[in-house]
Amino acid sequence: MADLTSADGARSYGAGLLVGDLVQLRPLVEDDLGLLDAWWHDVAHAPLQRGVVVPRSPGSASAQFRSWSTNDGKTADVGFSVVERSTGDLAGHVTLWGASWWDRSAKLAIILGPDHQGRGLGPDALEVLLRYAFDELGLHRVSLEVWAFSDRAIAAYRRAGFIEEGRLREVAFHAGTWHDHVLMAVLEHEWRGRR
Repeated sequence: MADLTSADGARSYGAGLLVGDLVQLRPLVEDDLGLLDAWWHDVAHAPLQRGVVVPRSPGSASAQFRSWSTNDGKTADVGFSVVERSTGDLAGHVTLWGASWWDRSAKLAIILGPDHQGRGLGPDALEVLLRYAFDELGLHRVSLEVWAFSDRAIAAYRRAGFIEEGRLREVAFHAGTWHDHVLMAVLEHEWRGRR
């Protein structure tokens, strides 16, 4: 299980492998949970995470982030905190989940704090996580789902090599309108080919 006691011990984790141009991925630490929980419950950004705004108690997402970041080696599921290299500030969280060894496929999820969006940190974190997925975990396919109204996220995923595979039409009701879920994925050989 990831060390959840101190951010200091995790600063050099994964030197090289988990480092991008702008961000570094490291194990979740207890100090990360307050910000991650606040970002998850921010009503201005909640629709991008869940599609539906449902008030929840502060701290209720902490267990979720802990489970995503267990990194115990029993499964291929992994989660990392995203840290901005220039400042050392927590910028978000990324996870690969639902991985199965027989088809070497996993789903990706990412959350960035509002102050860390629009600065290239997300695409850099995606690149680092995909490198880890394909070079370290030996995955063949990484997929994700994103709301059709999230143009900026879709553009970032496309830049990272994800291709739209389909849509789940009108699967979520938000702000008085039905919204589609866009299904996207990148295969290992596609990712390597674009590099």
